[in-house]
Amino acid sequence: MFLNHFEYFAPKTSRETLELVSRLGNKAKILAGGTDLMVLMKAKAISPEYLIDINGVEEFKGIVCEEGKGAVIGANTKLAEIQFSEELKAKYPALAYAAGEVGSSQVRHMASLGGNTCNASPAADTPIPLVALGTKVVINSLSGERELLLEDFIQNVRKTNLAEGEMLTNFILPEPVPQSACRYTYMGRRDAMEIDIVNMAVNIELETDGETIKNVKLVMGSVYPRPLVSKEVPPLLIGQKLSEALIEKAAEAAQGEAKPIDDIRASAEYRREIVKVLARRLLKETYDAAKGV
Repeated sequence: MFLNHFEYFAPKTSRETLELVSRLGNKAKILAGGTDLMVLMKAKAISPEYLIDINGVEEFKGIVCEEGKGAVIGANTKLAEIQFSEELKAKYPALAYAAGEVGSSQVRHMASLGGNTCNASPAADTPIPLVALGTKVVINSLSGERELLLEDFIQNVRKTNLAEGEMLTNFILPEPVPQSACRYTYMGRRDAMEIDIVNMAVNIELETDGETIKNVKLVMGSVYPRPLVSKEVPPLLIGQKLSEALIEKAAEAAQGEAKPIDDIRASAEYRREIVKVLARRLLKETYDAAKGV
C-alpha cells in the first residue's frame, strides 16, 4: 500500500499549471482532492512520476451563478461546496443532491467536481445529472481552450477526451428553461458510504400548456462504461402528457438499453430491474416538479 516515488509540484497560477501539464505530459497526474487518485496509486493501478497539486490555484475553484446565464463551476470546486450552495440547490437541485451523496462528509470536503468527472467511473454520482443538464466542460492547454459536451468527454471506464497537455478547468451549466425540472436518484446496497448499483437523472421540459412534454433526457449510470443517454425514451414521451401507461413504456425502454455487468455489488439482471424501478419513480417525480406540483 506504499505510494511509488514521484516528484511533487504545487503551482499557484493557471499558466504555471498548464506549463507543467504541457511539459510533463502523461507522466504526470493532477492532484485536486486526491480521494480517487490516492486510492489508485496505493493499489498500484497507476504510478505517475509527477503530481501537480492544483489546490493553490484559485482560478480553478468557485461557483459563478448568474440569473439568465446558467452557472460556471471551477473544476477544483469541492463537492461539499456544491452540496451546500444555496444558488445551486435552487437552480440545479439534482446536481447539489448528487454531490451530497458522494462518500462521507470528509470525502466531500476534499473531493472535487473535476476529479469526480475525470476519474471516469461508471458509478460516479455527479456526471449523471451534469449530463442530463446539458453541461459542457472547458478543456485548457497552452494552445488555447475548447468546449465539449460532458457526455462526449467521458468515453469509457477511466478514459476521457483529454489529450496530452490538456486539463479540465471549468463546467458550464446552461440556464434551466421555464417549466422544466431535473432530478437525480440512485440505488445502493446501503443508504450511505457505498458505490451506486444504478444511478439515474431525468430532465424534462414542458410546453406552455404545462402538461405536454417538449423535451426529455434520461441518463443512466452503472449500467454502461460511460453515462448512458437514453435514445428510446424521448420518442415515446415528447409531445405526450405523462400517464402511467407511458411511464411503464418508457421504463421498459430504458431497461432495454441498459448494458450492465455482474460484479460484487450486484448482478446484471438485478441492475436491469433497478433501472426500470428508478425510471418509473424519477419520470413521475421530474414531471410533477416541472408542472410545479
